[in-house]
Amino acid sequence: MKSICSVFLLIIVALSVKAQNNNANNAGKITGKVIDATTKIPVDYATVSVFKQGTTSPFNGASTDPKGNLKIDGVPDGDFYVTVSFLGYTTLTIPHVIVSSNNRNVSLGNVMLAPVQNRLKDVVITAHAPTVENKIDKLVYNPQNDLTSQGGVALDVLQKVPMVSVDINGNVELMGNTNIQFLINGKPSTIFGSSITDALQAIPASQIKNIEVITNPGAKYDASGTGGIINIILKDNNIQGVNGSFNLSAGTRLENGNFNINAKKGKIGVSAFFSGNESLSSATPSSSSRTSHTAAPDTVTTLNQNGVSNFKRSGYRSGFSINWDITPKDALSASINFNHFGNNSSGYLNNKQNTFLSGQGLSFDTLSTNNSTSRFSDNSTDFSLFYKKTFSNKDQELDVLFNQSYGKNTNDYSQVQDYTNVTFPPVGSIGSNPGTDKETDVSIDYTQPISKNFTIETGAKATIENIDNSVNTQSLTNGVYEFNPLQSYSFTYGRKIFAYYLSTTFSLFNNFIDGKAGLREEYTTSTSDFPNTIIPSYGTLAPSFVLSHKLDKTQSIKFSYSYRLQRPNYNSLNPFYNISDPHNISTGDPNLKPELGHNFELGYNKSFGNGANIYVAGFYRYNTNDLQSFTTVYSHLTIQDSTYTNVALTQQYNIGREVTEGVNLFGSLPVGKLTFRSNMFFANRITDNPGSPQVSGFTYRINLNTSYEFAKDLAAEFFINYRSSQRTIQGTNPAFLFYNFAVRKQIFNKKASIGLTAANPFNQYVNVQSTTYGPNFNQSSLRQIPLRSFGISLMYKFGKLEFKKEKEPQDNGNGSDDANPASPNAPVPATPAPASPGNGGGGGGKGKGL
Repeated sequence: MKSICSVFLLIIVALSVKAQNNNANNAGKITGKVIDATTKIPVDYATVSVFKQGTTSPFNGASTDPKGNLKIDGVPDGDFYVTVSFLGYTTLTIPHVIVSSNNRNVSLGNVMLAPVQNRLKDVVITAHAPTVENKIDKLVYNPQNDLTSQGGVALDVLQKVPMVSVDINGNVELMGNTNIQFLINGKPSTIFGSSITDALQAIPASQIKNIEVITNPGAKYDASGTGGIINIILKDNNIQGVNGSFNLSAGTRLENGNFNINAKKGKIGVSAFFSGNESLSSATPSSSSRTSHTAAPDTVTTLNQNGVSNFKRSGYRSGFSINWDITPKDALSASINFNHFGNNSSGYLNNKQNTFLSGQGLSFDTLSTNNSTSRFSDNSTDFSLFYKKTFSNKDQELDVLFNQSYGKNTNDYSQVQDYTNVTFPPVGSIGSNPGTDKETDVSIDYTQPISKNFTIETGAKATIENIDNSVNTQSLTNGVYEFNPLQSYSFTYGRKIFAYYLSTTFSLFNNFIDGKAGLREEYTTSTSDFPNTIIPSYGTLAPSFVLSHKLDKTQSIKFSYSYRLQRPNYNSLNPFYNISDPHNISTGDPNLKPELGHNFELGYNKSFGNGANIYVAGFYRYNTNDLQSFTTVYSHLTIQDSTYTNVALTQQYNIGREVTEGVNLFGSLPVGKLTFRSNMFFANRITDNPGSPQVSGFTYRINLNTSYEFAKDLAAEFFINYRSSQRTIQGTNPAFLFYNFAVRKQIFNKKASIGLTAANPFNQYVNVQSTTYGPNFNQSSLRQIPLRSFGISLMYKFGKLEFKKEKEPQDNGNGSDDANPASPNAPVPATPAPASPGNGGGGGGKGKGL
């Protein structure tokens, strides 16, 4: 494999050099320098665009470097016009720029850009990014105009993201796969370790800048997550001045608020934020019916359950960051975040069990009530230190990242079962399950442009994770709770992952094909004090590539592949038995192997002149050692010193292989003041389990988002989402329908807004029905989830943004860009805090990494 990849890289280099030479002989170049017309200071990072005469869309362009220099290569012969723009300046148009065989190197000289004097003191930004951006290796969803998610949380935004679906329980799927690596600002966090759903409920929608969807991550990213990566980018600001915002929302189901402030002066920028939310207590009725039988003796048992569970969730996040532009080519940033979320529930289940001994003609009825409570709490702290160094050679870059995340969680429960028509004594237990999770990631990445059309990236990373957990159980005996040593224990788990990668970015055949290709090698070693368990170490060699071709300036196609793995999550490995419901028990298996996956994707993107666009992606995914939950029903099950009757035991297994194939369609269509967006997903999943029949399950998901702009400051939106049921290896997953309405009014010159939302206003409950079956049982269940809610949200932005250019230091002749580092006129390079530093994240904490 290593030899093949080396030959593959050599071929790419040869083709890239050949393509560059051909391009250099047939294309021209435009150069110049952009200068502030008033201060005569170079304007860095100004946008320069090249247009064909008579068109309104650029076909080429670039940004000026820190010294104001512009350079645009690959310009064919012709008559063009060039625009130069920067926020706070009047856009300049150069009408006739002619490139010909007699003059292929066109110099514009000094381009004087005039500042807009009356706007420098108070600038209002009104430009909007497109809702969905299709990049070569990812899709980016920008929720800034998402009205129905205002006042909501991250899960509400994820429902709108192409290729992503969220079920009624808050479980997230990417291309139909739940094995997703979640990152925040490109970095892992133990916030996702214990409960991904709770973590996503703790992030307010108003704090999200955009969401990156990476279905086939490149070699720079960790190989973990057969479904891919979802990177949540939070809002930040690196512009001169002091500014901020706060958001408040109140509703019948959810209340939240957040505040953030940013300040930058000269080379130092700081920011801080706080957000919190709380869902009001809601009651969820449920019922189920199960029939099971045993051959010896010939017995048929039915179990009917019905009850109500009251549930409440809350959480908050806060953080502080500082960015220091040490020199124009050196930047250092540090951040610390604090996270807390938790939930508690209480409820009861009425049980009616009938046992019929067919050979004897006897029937026994047993009535009981199970009362239970649970409380979960998670606290985590994330610390990050990031250093970025750029060089005179454009795109040459060195990144060093240190990231440490520490989480502490506790899960307490109690349950007692009282019998009403028999003389059995009550049974029950009380349990406490505290644990800690510490993850440290250290990575270094280096990018080296070899030529205009060929760049090499390489890097290494070390991930070290340590988990400590304990289980303390008291059992109810003769009316008294006593410590149960047979169901109490503690364990530690350690894991180390060492990785190295090499990847390339290239253009071939006069930019006919753009691509990325790479290889990542990871070595995993684990230690544990699980009894009688040895976890073997293993290596993983993960290739990946993406190839893209522009059919014309409005449409493109791309083909990608990645090799991924999914390590069993924490709950799947933990051998602790969850007996909060004695008839439905779950446990983990520390001997599970990682799931391995091959992901293929073919995508097509088309944009239209009226702002409409479509994206179609077909995919094929093949997994081995597939991790699947499986339920077995026992008439009697003994756990340590206790025996339970008529029990359904659920745990994960490495079951055969799984093939998923399907298509995802996204489209956006503006019609006057109306805008329609739809996201549709169709897939078929085939599961092969040795010794069992093949299972095929088709599913689809369709949503529609419609917005209408009554005026520039008043808009409304409607969103509806339907997800079909899907057959699994032991039954069906439930279908559900969800819809909501929203309206937003902007006030105070768009510095503030007020919004109203209504979710499922005509239905108190969403009925969720599912079935499970096996060789000796059939079960059906119904949950009535209360999703109807009404809410109001308020948002206010404050502060002033300054877009002034400061005097650039002179080169002192010895290679330094700053002759006097202490000068008050030193430049302020526009180096934003990195969104995806390092290797793109790590194992994602306990939930996605073990």
